[in-house]
Amino acid sequence: MSNRYIFSSESVGEGHPDKVADTISDAVLDACLAQDKFSRVACETYVKSNIAIVGGEITTQAKLDFVALARQAIREIGYVNDDDVFHADKVFVNVIVTQQSPDIAQGVDARKAKGKKTAKQGAGDQGLMFGYASNETPELMPAPIMFAHRLGRELTKIRKSGKGPAWLRPDAKSQVSVIYENGKPVAISNVVISTQHAADVEHAEIEEFCIENVVKKVLPAKLLTKQTEFLINPTGRFVVGGPQGDTGLTGRKIIVDTYGGMGRHGGGAFSGKDPTKVDRSAAYMGRWVAKNIVAAKLADKCEIQFAYAIGHPDPVSVHVDTFGTAKVADAQILKAVGKVFSFQPADIIDQLNLRRPIYSKTTNYGHFGKSDKDLTWEATNKVEALLKAI
Repeated sequence: MSNRYIFSSESVGEGHPDKVADTISDAVLDACLAQDKFSRVACETYVKSNIAIVGGEITTQAKLDFVALARQAIREIGYVNDDDVFHADKVFVNVIVTQQSPDIAQGVDARKAKGKKTAKQGAGDQGLMFGYASNETPELMPAPIMFAHRLGRELTKIRKSGKGPAWLRPDAKSQVSVIYENGKPVAISNVVISTQHAADVEHAEIEEFCIENVVKKVLPAKLLTKQTEFLINPTGRFVVGGPQGDTGLTGRKIIVDTYGGMGRHGGGAFSGKDPTKVDRSAAYMGRWVAKNIVAAKLADKCEIQFAYAIGHPDPVSVHVDTFGTAKVADAQILKAVGKVFSFQPADIIDQLNLRRPIYSKTTNYGHFGKSDKDLTWEATNKVEALLKAI
């Protein structure tokens, strides 16, 4: 008897209020790292109506114009229409930034532990992180979240190309529900797209455009059936959007950022945080490890979890779960992982070369599953080493 179920994941566009906040925070981070690779950054952004508040704790040698950075980020998203309440050139930007707490800094700064001869960087906070990979897509990601990202990315590509319909606006959400049989995707049951639009367009035009030019272009035709339901702007109208319609906060789309709910999440957000923050760097590390395990065909899917105590360099726990899909025992995989990878925060930064201004590339459409070579945690360069260790 087959095991049949439906799993859904969502994505959001660059103009979604929370993603506007993430984009500004990562723009600030990249600007800091471009001038000072040892910057300590925890940048939080709040957006609502015609206001953006950029706050947080930043210790850096970089000289920044926070207002200009925020405006440029908003401009690149596309909030430049005459009728935008939240407009790149008109938004009021408030900046509330202090330096990193010395109590936190002393936990992160490299120092000698009792009985040790060398100084090592500690974790910037306590916390637990997960990494995940699955062989159900070429990106070794879960299908529902990758499909949802494809929809949002294509919608934005069309809007920014200047060749799409003039009624398209920046705010958007997408959602895809995938039917699984015995753990494998066999069909798409429904597709949801909500896109902000100008006031002078009919719903039927939006519906036809999204189905014909977005859905059918980027989703696998073999998974779209006569039973697939398309829900395009289900409320019938989405004119008021972005920060005008809703509040946006940095770090509020962590499931969109990771695995769409298919893999677990430790709770820490990514955007606006420099790589000494293990919420971000260790989550990237987890993805790198899990992806290499699946790429090595040691398992069809894999989740790894590890945890830290603030100020301590070594994780307090490391756990691998292959959900019964492994070709060897999980204990063997865990032992091999320990031989091939180091989970100390300083080593994570070095292994993945994280002290670079690369983080704006991660902000939208997921931090995982992209092919950009700057996103080193997507490399499958440890397959041979893992197989040898096994």
